[in-house]
Amino acid sequence: MMLSRRTFATTVLGAVLLGSGILSAAFSPASAQTVSAADLAEQGPLGDVVLGSPDAKVTIIEYASLTCTHCAHFHATTYPTLKSKYIDTGKVRFILREFPLDPLATAGFMLARCAGKDKYYPMVDLLFDKQANWAFTDKPLDALLQLAKQAGFTQESFEACLKDQKTYDAVNWVKDRGAEKFGVNATPTFFINGKVENGAFSVERLNELLTPLVGG
Repeated sequence: MMLSRRTFATTVLGAVLLGSGILSAAFSPASAQTVSAADLAEQGPLGDVVLGSPDAKVTIIEYASLTCTHCAHFHATTYPTLKSKYIDTGKVRFILREFPLDPLATAGFMLARCAGKDKYYPMVDLLFDKQANWAFTDKPLDALLQLAKQAGFTQESFEACLKDQKTYDAVNWVKDRGAEKFGVNATPTFFINGKVENGAFSVERLNELLTPLVGG
């Protein structure tokens, strides 16, 4: 039987998404500006979804929230250059890790994970590109469903994904470890070969950071 909108919102965004306290933001920043590569390499329960060559000189790990406007700005303005100039050419290995700042961001990441590894980044890209259409609306759940349908979800698979405790726990494991182990307390936060870079930096800053590491 199809869930009503009210029942669905209550059971998923209420009981499931709020059940583990994901709204808490009381994290202590890390004092170190560089973290261990071995510690950063540890993957979450669902594994990392990696772009780029495993032999790249540079590894960039981004902790992001799908409802973060600064993250969306980075992915609209700087990420295309990062991908074309550095990731696609084998110079950079890129990993996005989930750091949801609210229940809707958690739901978005759960859907990206449920879409499968091949569709993870296309789903993330879609949610960033259309952020204003789903994250800041009166009926965000309805809007999120419509976007999910573009990625191949049905209402049934959409609901099943957002009820999946394993996926929910895995997304929040990544967030909690980022906060507790690496001091992540805002998004976007980047680790470039272990060195912290905070905020949605520009293409100019991207080139400034990477040119010495990749040799041009």
